[in-house]
Amino acid sequence: MAVKKRIGVVGLGSMGFGVALSILRGSHTTFGFDVMAEAQQRFVGEGGASGDLSEIAPTLDALVIVVLNAAQTEEVLFGPAGVAKLLAKETAVIACATQPPEAARSLASRCAEHGLHYLDAPISGGAKKAAEGALSIMASGSAEAFAAARPVLAATAETVFELGPEPGAGSAMKSVNQLLAGVHIAAMAEALTFGMTQGVEPAKFLEVISKCAGTSWMLENRTPHIVDGDYTPRSAVDIWLKDLGIVLDTAKQARFAAPITAAALQQFVAASGQGLGREDDAAVAKVYARNAGLTLPGDA
Repeated sequence: MAVKKRIGVVGLGSMGFGVALSILRGSHTTFGFDVMAEAQQRFVGEGGASGDLSEIAPTLDALVIVVLNAAQTEEVLFGPAGVAKLLAKETAVIACATQPPEAARSLASRCAEHGLHYLDAPISGGAKKAAEGALSIMASGSAEAFAAARPVLAATAETVFELGPEPGAGSAMKSVNQLLAGVHIAAMAEALTFGMTQGVEPAKFLEVISKCAGTSWMLENRTPHIVDGDYTPRSAVDIWLKDLGIVLDTAKQARFAAPITAAALQQFVAASGQGLGREDDAAVAKVYARNAGLTLPGDA
């Protein structure tokens, strides 16, 4: 019989809320924390435990941090109200944000100074898979970190890629994934709007290309948002300014040219500059549409 753990989740956004729900379904006592009080209240309404993080922290077996970036992860752990100093020794710290590999290594080292087990564990799969407990997790860390994090991994992931003992390896793999994912979204938007210039409607584009060699997971996932004219953010345009920016910064340090990534990033920058930054990332198609004088579904 699995041992019931006390687990905190910091960050109850589109991914973090699903992560917290999956852990809760695993019969663990689960606390959710967010800067937005309504997100915490919503989680409590789903059966989550309530309490103040500073008071709960010493009692936790694991802390899962599902925030935007390295800076926010650092703030949670080592900021003015940071909890690293409050967590009991040997607590698992599971960091899920997309961040540069060197940031993961630095955070792991600082956690080790507090006797904490840091797992570099970026996640992939979107809000739907987060809620289903079916994420892919690209994880690296010590054997002790993996052991301490195992209940969380079991509750939240369909696949856990164990990428070695050194923190940073998980974040490096996530950067590779984000390079492809961001490029695929931009390429989908370009192909869809190019098709429109040739009389191919978005719905027909999705029907045909999703069954052909040109498809991708991102095409199949994001194109329906365009077809429906629904840009409710599951993953926002502005996230790609961060994630592809990390890819290019890391590539620069490696003296590696990444021209396709750079071109994709510029389309997301253009979308953000047009006021679309908080819309779903499929809204990058609007950049192409506006430049070509096209009208996408749902547009006036």
